[in-house]
Amino acid sequence: MGCFVYCKSRPKPIYFSKLEWLPKSYLRLDSDRWIVMGVFGLLVVTLATPYLYKPDANYHKKGRDLVLAIDTSGSMAQSGFDSLERFKSKYDSAIELTHRFIQNRHDDNLGLVVFGSFAYIASPLTYDLEGLSQMLHLMSDVGIAGDSTAIGEAIVQSIEALKHSRTQNKVIVLLSDGVHNAGSISPKDAVDRAKKSGIVIYTIGIGKEYDRELMRLIAQKSGGKSFEAKSAKDLEVVFEKIESLEPSPLRSSDTLNIQKLHLYPLFLAVVLMGFLVLRRVF
Repeated sequence: MGCFVYCKSRPKPIYFSKLEWLPKSYLRLDSDRWIVMGVFGLLVVTLATPYLYKPDANYHKKGRDLVLAIDTSGSMAQSGFDSLERFKSKYDSAIELTHRFIQNRHDDNLGLVVFGSFAYIASPLTYDLEGLSQMLHLMSDVGIAGDSTAIGEAIVQSIEALKHSRTQNKVIVLLSDGVHNAGSISPKDAVDRAKKSGIVIYTIGIGKEYDRELMRLIAQKSGGKSFEAKSAKDLEVVFEKIESLEPSPLRSSDTLNIQKLHLYPLFLAVVLMGFLVLRRVF
């Protein structure tokens, strides 16, 4: 008796053996509901902005494998190299301009060799330009590899850094302000090794007291060029010349061809809405 009073009565279902027996207004209402849901779904897809993409042809362009060999001997502590900052040492100017050079080598694989009385690989080849720049900033002390100048060992260590390189463009940029006077490897033997490995060496003589003839021969035998930088401004120009001789592919050319697809579902949604309006009008 309680349920008879309080329980809500459920409508009895009506069964039709044929759809033709259903009222036409009911069928139209049901199909309209599906059309509205379809339009809503298409609008959601439109707002999601679907797209197709494929790498541009330039995306696979590779840069060079390049090692910077920097002289950190005691003579690099001398000041007067930068006319705008007379107390800045040759070493500090070289590090600052090398940092700028690195930032322009967008798609190159760069390494760093430090040399003085001996040479060592401070950073293996890497695409991480930011990490390499931080490594340069950590190299704040002149003489971290001794006060003498082992140019032969600097070249050999640079070759070692390029040992696993698979590119045809292998380059060493050697910066020094002194005369070869240390190490067990002669620059001549080191250059012969570089030549056999297909490595080009660009030499940069810093200041006025470096061995011009040796730096010229190193570059000439390896197929590179020798430059002289008597000041920080000269060194900046030299780096620009090397960039023009050994250009790095621009990272901006590594683009993706994107084909946006959002107009297609939007068009279908408009068509369905138009169909729905026409149905209700006529």
